[in-house]
Amino acid sequence: MNKYRTHNCNALRQKNVGDDVLLSGWINKKRDHGNLLFIDLRDNYGITQCIIDKKNPHFSELEKIQLETVIKIKGSVVDRSLETINNEIDTGEVEVSINSYEILGKCSELPMPVFSDQEYSEEIRLKYRFLDLRRKKIHENIILRSKVISFIRGEMNKMGFLEFQTPILTSSSPEGARDFLVPSRLNPGKFYALPQAPQQFKQLIMVSGFDKYFQIAPCFRDEDARADRSPGEFYQLDLEMSFVEQNDIFDVVERLLVNTFKKFSNKKILSEKFPRISYSNALLNFGSDKPDLRNPLIINDITEIFTREDVSFDIFKKLVKSGSKVRCIVTKNTKSKPRSFFDNIDKWAKEQGASGLAYFTLENEKEVSAKGPIGKFFSKDALKEIMKKTKAKIGDSIFLACDKKNNVEKILSLARDKIANDLHLIDDNTFAFCWIVDYPMYEKDELSNEIKFSHNPFSMPQGDLDQIDFENPLDILAYQYDIVCNGIELSSGAIRNHIPELMYKLFSIAGYNKDQVNEKFSGMINALSYGAPPHGGIAPGIDRIVMLLANEKNIREVTMFPMNQNAQDLMMKAPSEVSDMQLKELNLSLKLKK
Repeated sequence: MNKYRTHNCNALRQKNVGDDVLLSGWINKKRDHGNLLFIDLRDNYGITQCIIDKKNPHFSELEKIQLETVIKIKGSVVDRSLETINNEIDTGEVEVSINSYEILGKCSELPMPVFSDQEYSEEIRLKYRFLDLRRKKIHENIILRSKVISFIRGEMNKMGFLEFQTPILTSSSPEGARDFLVPSRLNPGKFYALPQAPQQFKQLIMVSGFDKYFQIAPCFRDEDARADRSPGEFYQLDLEMSFVEQNDIFDVVERLLVNTFKKFSNKKILSEKFPRISYSNALLNFGSDKPDLRNPLIINDITEIFTREDVSFDIFKKLVKSGSKVRCIVTKNTKSKPRSFFDNIDKWAKEQGASGLAYFTLENEKEVSAKGPIGKFFSKDALKEIMKKTKAKIGDSIFLACDKKNNVEKILSLARDKIANDLHLIDDNTFAFCWIVDYPMYEKDELSNEIKFSHNPFSMPQGDLDQIDFENPLDILAYQYDIVCNGIELSSGAIRNHIPELMYKLFSIAGYNKDQVNEKFSGMINALSYGAPPHGGIAPGIDRIVMLLANEKNIREVTMFPMNQNAQDLMMKAPSEVSDMQLKELNLSLKLKK
């Protein structure tokens, strides 16, 4: 018999009444009722209530013992009285009458309580992460993460994928985020890079003749932290397939995500066949390529309305003549909303750095008119045209913004979320997935005005390769796609460019000559010249998937040992200084900026 426990702290039931047992765990809570002391003993599996009478010689010792001390209890299982049954825990019909105990691990004074889900500062939580992880909610989140990863592995195996591990020490890539660099002791002055993703390696796996690959891959990017992004490192389900088209990738990912989200959540999935939205339509209708489809509000372009003579809103008309766009959001049946509702949204928009949001409400079924600050600037016919374009009805309100295209998209994307939340339009009990497709191959850098890759430089352009208009690169679309859920991007993917001559051509448009491509991507370009199959893949983020399933807003809540906003590990005190001897071994010296 194990000397520490006969059962875990979630195992005892009424059938065990009368049994002598050993339990080990942490003291979660104590309740002193004078003659009786109740102790909730906790381990990884659950909680068992233990009880000791004042007549027991160990009573006074246990009365003084610090919470979170690790103890072993020897006792017997007894029924709880009817009025003390606790249906919130699995062991709630029984308790253990303590005969004796032993301290296995003493506990110092706690910097934060464990039994409470009360919020504490990030600094305290991350410095004492081992205590934070004992707390019920985050402990369950980490267990959920483990179960999700195990389930995903099983699903990938069922679909015929093989799991391979790719190198952690590799070469630096000129595309994407900043690399984390690792100096080489054996190759003075040279550096490895930690992989931002196994992108090139997974393509090389396809060139090597393996048909379906996956990996729960660690990725490293020197990026700033956000609520949905960890600074430093994250994990993704990396997958790649040979002899596939875009639809084949979609079928695999839809099956995987539907099965995973059904397994670990009771929320409904809005559509198990994920809608496909072109990048251009996403920006037009949602202002973003990460749309939350739980939100029913749609953005419409009504720029043409402001070229009419019967519209006298001169501020917008002048801006339209200089190239600005006018786009709007219709809110249904909001005529009864108080003026403060509209003014608050206008004020909010100004706080976001915009010039505000103009608005009016449609009135009068027989003789259409508009009520609101700018309603008087529109004729009846102009209002009817707006109603036709936006499918607005009498009683609906319309919020308008006018600015350069990028600025309008930005403010109305934010406004769409703001208004929907204010009107309680979003169903939190739903997962709404979609594909964003037809990304442009290139974009123009706003500062340098140079052509650069918009997404993934290794993607295959769309259309007949002999007919592509390379003279107008901004018109070239790529087989690139993102998967989005509830406004959170889970992953980007693409059908890959497996033709070396085409890769040289595409990179030349982005400013790379042949020698530069050969130098930066020597392994890839060399491999593709030895018979490469058409292939493609994607890499959904594990952290974000678990964050959605756990209903958390911050990725830190589903990451075991996260860093803080400054990419510091407060618990292990990383990053840290290194000794002169270590620097000397690496042929390095430091010259810090003042």
